[in-house]
Amino acid sequence: MIKLLVCPVMDEAETKTPSLTARLLQTARYASRGVLGLLYPPTCIACQAATGEAHALCATCWSGIRFIERPYCERLGTPFAVDLGQPLLSPAAIADPPVFERARAVAEYDGTAAMLVHRLKYGDRLELARALGIMMARAGAELTQEADVIVPVPLHRWRLWRRRFNQAMALSAVVSGASGLPCDPFLLTRVKHTRRQVGLTKAQRQDNLQGAFRVTDSAKARLQGKRVLLIDDVLTTGATANAASRALLRGGATQVDVLAFARVVQGL
Repeated sequence: MIKLLVCPVMDEAETKTPSLTARLLQTARYASRGVLGLLYPPTCIACQAATGEAHALCATCWSGIRFIERPYCERLGTPFAVDLGQPLLSPAAIADPPVFERARAVAEYDGTAAMLVHRLKYGDRLELARALGIMMARAGAELTQEADVIVPVPLHRWRLWRRRFNQAMALSAVVSGASGLPCDPFLLTRVKHTRRQVGLTKAQRQDNLQGAFRVTDSAKARLQGKRVLLIDDVLTTGATANAASRALLRGGATQVDVLAFARVVQGL
Protein backbone atom coordinates (compact mmCIF):
# COMPACT_ATOMS: atom_id res chain seq x y z
CA MET A 1 0.00 0.00 0.00
CA ILE A 2 1.35 3.41 -0.99
CA LYS A 3 1.23 6.04 1.73
CA LEU A 4 0.81 9.66 0.74
CA LEU A 5 2.85 12.13 2.77
CA VAL A 6 0.97 15.35 3.16
CA CYS A 7 2.40 18.50 4.71
CA PRO A 8 0.22 19.89 7.49
CA VAL A 9 -1.80 22.90 6.42
CA MET A 10 -1.46 26.00 8.59
CA ASP A 11 -4.28 28.45 8.90
CA GLU A 12 -3.85 32.08 7.91
CA ALA A 13 -3.22 33.28 11.47
CA GLU A 14 -0.41 30.79 11.98
CA THR A 15 1.32 31.77 8.74
CA LYS A 16 1.28 35.43 9.65
CA THR A 17 2.04 35.22 13.38
CA PRO A 18 4.82 32.97 14.66
CA SER A 19 4.03 30.91 17.75
CA LEU A 20 5.21 31.96 21.18
CA THR A 21 7.69 29.11 21.22
CA ALA A 22 9.15 30.18 17.86
CA ARG A 23 9.47 33.78 19.05
CA LEU A 24 11.20 32.70 22.25
CA LEU A 25 13.63 30.50 20.32
CA GLN A 26 14.40 33.33 17.91
CA THR A 27 15.00 35.73 20.80
CA ALA A 28 17.30 33.18 22.45
CA ARG A 29 19.32 32.85 19.25
CA TYR A 30 19.79 36.60 18.93
CA ALA A 31 20.76 36.83 22.59
CA SER A 32 23.30 34.02 22.28
CA ARG A 33 24.84 35.67 19.23
CA GLY A 34 25.14 38.91 21.15
CA VAL A 35 26.85 37.20 24.07
CA LEU A 36 29.24 35.38 21.75
CA GLY A 37 29.97 38.65 20.00
CA LEU A 38 30.98 40.20 23.32
CA LEU A 39 33.10 37.21 24.36
CA TYR A 40 34.62 36.59 20.94
CA PRO A 41 34.39 39.78 18.86
CA PRO A 42 34.95 39.29 15.09
CA THR A 43 38.49 39.84 13.87
CA CYS A 44 40.21 40.29 10.52
CA ILE A 45 41.02 36.98 8.86
CA ALA A 46 44.47 38.31 7.94
CA CYS A 47 45.78 40.38 10.87
CA GLN A 48 43.29 39.63 13.67
CA ALA A 49 42.35 43.29 14.11
CA ALA A 50 38.76 44.03 15.14
CA THR A 51 36.18 44.03 12.34
CA GLY A 52 32.47 44.75 12.08
CA GLU A 53 31.60 41.22 11.00
CA ALA A 54 33.05 37.74 11.08
CA HIS A 55 35.04 36.17 8.23
CA ALA A 56 36.02 39.58 6.85
CA LEU A 57 39.07 41.77 6.26
CA CYS A 58 39.88 45.02 8.05
CA ALA A 59 40.26 48.18 5.97
CA THR A 60 44.06 48.01 6.07
CA CYS A 61 44.28 44.41 4.84
CA TRP A 62 41.56 45.03 2.26
CA SER A 63 43.62 47.87 0.80
CA GLY A 64 46.59 45.48 0.65
CA ILE A 65 44.86 43.28 -1.93
CA ARG A 66 45.30 44.12 -5.61
CA PHE A 67 41.95 43.07 -7.00
CA ILE A 68 41.78 42.09 -10.67
CA GLU A 69 39.06 43.98 -12.49
CA ARG A 70 38.44 44.91 -16.11
CA PRO A 71 40.22 45.73 -18.31
CA TYR A 72 41.89 42.31 -18.46
CA CYS A 73 42.71 39.64 -21.03
CA GLU A 74 39.49 37.83 -21.86
CA ARG A 75 41.29 34.45 -22.00
CA LEU A 76 43.90 34.58 -19.24
CA GLY A 77 42.25 37.13 -16.95
CA THR A 78 45.49 39.08 -16.55
CA PRO A 79 44.95 42.83 -16.01
CA PHE A 80 45.80 45.50 -18.58
CA ALA A 81 47.42 48.77 -17.55
CA VAL A 82 45.31 50.79 -19.99
CA ASP A 83 41.61 50.49 -20.83
CA LEU A 84 41.20 50.52 -24.62
CA GLY A 85 37.43 50.33 -24.37
CA GLN A 86 36.91 46.87 -25.87
CA PRO A 87 37.52 43.21 -24.96
CA LEU A 88 41.06 42.21 -25.91
CA LEU A 89 43.46 39.28 -25.71
CA SER A 90 46.92 39.66 -24.22
CA PRO A 91 50.05 38.87 -26.28
CA ALA A 92 50.60 35.82 -24.05
CA ALA A 93 47.13 34.44 -24.85
CA ILE A 94 47.65 34.98 -28.57
CA ALA A 95 51.14 33.48 -28.68
CA ASP A 96 50.32 30.47 -26.49
CA PRO A 97 46.53 29.95 -26.21
CA PRO A 98 45.49 28.01 -23.11
CA VAL A 99 43.57 24.74 -23.23
CA PHE A 100 40.82 26.25 -21.07
CA GLU A 101 38.46 28.86 -22.48
CA ARG A 102 38.67 31.61 -19.84
CA ALA A 103 40.37 32.19 -16.51
CA ARG A 104 39.33 34.59 -13.76
CA ALA A 105 40.81 35.38 -10.35
CA VAL A 106 39.95 37.64 -7.46
CA ALA A 107 43.36 39.22 -6.98
CA GLU A 108 47.02 39.24 -7.89
CA TYR A 109 49.13 36.74 -5.98
CA ASP A 110 51.06 39.01 -3.67
CA GLY A 111 50.72 40.81 -0.34
CA THR A 112 47.60 39.97 1.65
CA ALA A 113 46.20 37.67 -1.04
CA ALA A 114 49.32 35.49 -1.08
CA MET A 115 49.35 35.35 2.72
CA LEU A 116 45.72 34.20 2.86
CA VAL A 117 46.32 31.47 0.29
CA HIS A 118 49.41 30.26 2.16
CA ARG A 119 47.54 30.12 5.46
CA LEU A 120 44.66 28.21 3.92
CA LYS A 121 46.93 25.78 2.12
CA TYR A 122 49.65 25.13 4.67
CA GLY A 123 48.46 26.64 7.95
CA ASP A 124 45.38 24.48 8.57
CA ARG A 125 43.20 27.61 8.36
CA LEU A 126 40.31 25.86 6.66
CA GLU A 127 37.88 28.53 7.89
CA LEU A 128 39.49 30.99 5.45
CA ALA A 129 37.84 29.11 2.57
CA ARG A 130 34.54 30.79 3.40
CA ALA A 131 35.74 34.36 2.84
CA LEU A 132 37.95 33.48 -0.13
CA GLY A 133 35.25 31.39 -1.77
CA ILE A 134 32.64 34.12 -1.48
CA MET A 135 35.00 36.58 -3.16
CA MET A 136 35.65 34.01 -5.88
CA ALA A 137 31.94 33.54 -6.53
CA ARG A 138 31.59 37.29 -7.06
CA ALA A 139 34.65 37.57 -9.29
CA GLY A 140 33.57 34.57 -11.37
CA ALA A 141 29.86 35.39 -11.64
CA GLU A 142 29.95 35.40 -15.45
CA LEU A 143 31.55 31.94 -15.40
CA THR A 144 29.15 30.37 -12.90
CA GLN A 145 26.17 31.64 -14.91
CA GLU A 146 27.33 29.72 -17.98
CA ALA A 147 28.73 26.57 -16.35
CA ASP A 148 26.96 23.29 -15.63
CA VAL A 149 29.16 21.88 -12.90
CA ILE A 150 32.03 22.86 -10.58
CA VAL A 151 35.10 20.61 -10.44
CA PRO A 152 37.95 21.25 -7.96
CA VAL A 153 41.53 20.53 -9.02
CA PRO A 154 42.15 17.20 -7.24
CA LEU A 155 45.12 16.24 -5.08
CA HIS A 156 46.87 12.91 -5.38
CA ARG A 157 45.75 10.57 -2.61
CA TRP A 158 49.16 10.61 -0.91
CA ARG A 159 49.30 14.42 -0.82
CA LEU A 160 45.72 14.54 0.38
CA TRP A 161 46.60 12.13 3.18
CA ARG A 162 49.49 14.33 4.30
CA ARG A 163 47.65 17.65 4.00
CA ARG A 164 44.35 16.21 5.32
CA PHE A 165 42.19 18.39 3.07
CA ASN A 166 42.07 19.74 -0.47
CA GLN A 167 41.95 23.53 -0.46
CA ALA A 168 40.43 23.57 -3.95
CA MET A 169 37.61 21.34 -2.71
CA ALA A 170 36.98 23.66 0.26
CA LEU A 171 36.79 26.68 -2.06
CA SER A 172 34.57 24.78 -4.51
CA ALA A 173 32.05 24.02 -1.77
CA VAL A 174 31.73 27.72 -0.94
CA VAL A 175 31.48 28.81 -4.60
CA SER A 176 28.85 26.10 -5.14
CA GLY A 177 26.80 27.29 -2.19
CA ALA A 178 27.04 30.94 -3.20
CA SER A 179 26.22 30.37 -6.87
CA GLY A 180 23.82 27.44 -6.68
CA LEU A 181 25.98 25.54 -9.17
CA PRO A 182 26.43 21.82 -8.36
CA CYS A 183 29.89 20.55 -7.46
CA ASP A 184 31.16 17.11 -8.49
CA PRO A 185 34.60 16.45 -6.96
CA PHE A 186 34.78 12.96 -8.49
CA LEU A 187 34.67 13.91 -12.17
CA LEU A 188 38.45 14.40 -12.26
CA THR A 189 41.12 12.26 -10.63
CA ARG A 190 44.81 12.90 -10.05
CA VAL A 191 46.53 9.64 -10.95
CA LYS A 192 50.16 10.79 -10.97
CA HIS A 193 52.02 11.76 -7.80
CA THR A 194 53.87 14.83 -9.10
CA ARG A 195 56.54 16.79 -7.28
CA ARG A 196 55.70 20.27 -6.02
CA GLN A 197 55.48 22.94 -8.69
CA VAL A 198 57.15 25.67 -6.61
CA GLY A 199 60.42 26.76 -8.22
CA LEU A 200 59.82 24.97 -11.53
CA THR A 201 59.87 26.75 -14.88
CA LYS A 202 56.82 26.73 -17.13
CA ALA A 203 58.29 23.93 -19.27
CA GLN A 204 59.21 21.90 -16.17
CA ARG A 205 55.69 22.35 -14.79
CA GLN A 206 54.21 21.06 -18.04
CA ASP A 207 56.47 18.00 -18.03
CA ASN A 208 55.75 17.39 -14.35
CA LEU A 209 51.99 17.35 -14.99
CA GLN A 210 52.06 15.19 -18.13
CA GLY A 211 49.41 12.51 -17.66
CA ALA A 212 48.66 13.64 -14.10
CA PHE A 213 44.86 13.88 -14.48
CA ARG A 214 42.25 11.49 -15.76
CA VAL A 215 38.50 11.21 -16.05
CA THR A 216 37.59 7.68 -14.98
CA ASP A 217 35.28 5.57 -17.11
CA SER A 218 32.61 5.70 -14.40
CA ALA A 219 32.64 9.53 -14.46
CA LYS A 220 32.53 10.02 -18.24
CA ALA A 221 28.76 9.61 -18.46
CA ARG A 222 28.23 12.44 -15.95
CA LEU A 223 30.70 14.68 -17.78
CA GLN A 224 29.38 14.31 -21.33
CA GLY A 225 28.44 17.66 -22.85
CA LYS A 226 29.01 19.60 -19.62
CA ARG A 227 30.52 23.06 -19.33
CA VAL A 228 32.95 22.80 -16.43
CA LEU A 229 34.13 25.46 -14.00
CA LEU A 230 37.51 24.28 -12.69
CA ILE A 231 38.41 25.65 -9.23
CA ASP A 232 41.89 26.15 -7.73
CA ASP A 233 43.46 28.41 -5.12
CA VAL A 234 46.23 29.90 -7.27
CA LEU A 235 46.82 30.18 -11.01
CA THR A 236 50.54 30.53 -11.76
CA THR A 237 51.73 29.62 -15.27
CA GLY A 238 48.50 27.81 -16.10
CA ALA A 239 50.22 24.42 -16.40
CA THR A 240 47.97 22.73 -13.83
CA ALA A 241 44.83 24.32 -15.27
CA ASN A 242 45.83 23.28 -18.79
CA ALA A 243 46.58 19.68 -17.80
CA ALA A 244 43.32 19.35 -15.86
CA SER A 245 41.32 21.04 -18.64
CA ARG A 246 42.83 18.75 -21.28
CA ALA A 247 41.76 15.68 -19.29
CA LEU A 248 38.23 17.06 -18.82
CA LEU A 249 37.84 17.85 -22.51
CA ARG A 250 39.10 14.41 -23.49
CA GLY A 251 36.65 12.96 -20.99
CA GLY A 252 33.67 14.58 -22.68
CA ALA A 253 33.38 18.16 -21.40
CA THR A 254 32.49 20.75 -24.05
CA GLN A 255 34.19 23.70 -22.35
CA VAL A 256 36.35 24.40 -19.33
CA ASP A 257 36.69 27.74 -17.55
CA VAL A 258 39.01 28.33 -14.59
CA LEU A 259 38.36 30.29 -11.41
CA ALA A 260 41.03 30.89 -8.76
CA PHE A 261 41.36 33.14 -5.77
CA ALA A 262 44.72 34.55 -6.86
CA ARG A 263 46.89 34.49 -9.94
CA VAL A 264 50.50 35.32 -10.65
CA VAL A 265 50.72 38.30 -12.98
CA GLN A 266 54.41 39.21 -13.02
CA GLY A 267 56.19 37.86 -16.08
CA LEU A 268 53.04 36.93 -17.98
